[in-house]
Amino acid sequence: MPAQGENGFDCAAELVEVWRGPLIESKHRGHLIAVDSLDKAVATLGSPDTITYLRSSGKAFQALPVVASGAADAFGFTEQEIAIACGSHNGEPIHVETVRSMLDKIGLDESALKCGTHEPYSIDVARELIRKHQKPTPIQNNCSGKHAAMLALAKHLGAPTETYDQLDNPVQQMILQTVAEFSGVPVSNIVLGIDGCGVPVFGISVRAMALMYARLVNPPCEMSTDVRDACKRIVQAMINFPVMIGGTKERLDTELIRAGGGRLISKIGAEGVYTVGVLPSEGWPNGMGFALKIEDGDDRRARPPAVIDALRQLGVLSQGDLKSLEKYSPTIITNRQGRRVGEVRAAFTLDIRHH
Repeated sequence: MPAQGENGFDCAAELVEVWRGPLIESKHRGHLIAVDSLDKAVATLGSPDTITYLRSSGKAFQALPVVASGAADAFGFTEQEIAIACGSHNGEPIHVETVRSMLDKIGLDESALKCGTHEPYSIDVARELIRKHQKPTPIQNNCSGKHAAMLALAKHLGAPTETYDQLDNPVQQMILQTVAEFSGVPVSNIVLGIDGCGVPVFGISVRAMALMYARLVNPPCEMSTDVRDACKRIVQAMINFPVMIGGTKERLDTELIRAGGGRLISKIGAEGVYTVGVLPSEGWPNGMGFALKIEDGDDRRARPPAVIDALRQLGVLSQGDLKSLEKYSPTIITNRQGRRVGEVRAAFTLDIRHH
């Protein structure tokens, strides 16, 4: 294992301040970078060469071989179903129905899912389960769409569905190759662990994560036609069905994609990871990839203001876009009486290199 200094955790930048009244009570540090699809850095803070796990920010790339191989079309997956394969969904009825449809199309049921169970992200769904004295099921797991897509790929390849979650299965080998192709990191240099849902997870630099998203929204011409077409379909599915990426309410991914109005995709990853792909435009002719890692792994209070303010400074989000995201940046701190007593806000200024 790399020493802490080698891994960049002693080189983090201050990203977020937690204010209570006139006093900074806490700080969150981390790393962020924006790059274009040619791997030219636009802005950096901290040490973007820090190696950390991609976590759920990798879901679009885990879904990519499903589309590129022809498996998605072979089973008649809809755009909505492709979107949920890229999402960390709330476990709401609309998500459960969509994943169940995918399983029906490939001739399997919920028992084939190896993602395990957790309390649904939707507070309403979780409370309803408690009220009915029911336990969560694998199909309500935020990763069930990804797992259903992996099962589809296994069936399409003729690989064993019973071991689709194992590294030596052709499904996971195709995914590993996809991560290597988009990140520019050789397979032998990708650090492998096990994600919360049981499948392999990939340790790469924060910079490589940003490059993956830059290439997802603007794939290099040397990539195969099938891969470039799959990128386009996945990006469009995420834009068209943002509710499948997160949920109907209180999900930053969903609301950020909506605010972007077709200009960007975004995806959370556990332990303070966040990634964004900005589609090619007049401002970003080569597209742009953004990646962030909150050093202490905070997922709730630090990440939203850091991401939103970085995108504001980069000129990706306008004042009008920010209006719909104001509950996330700054994050408001209230006391037990519901009174506003402080806020969590971004504490950095990006040095943007013109592209």
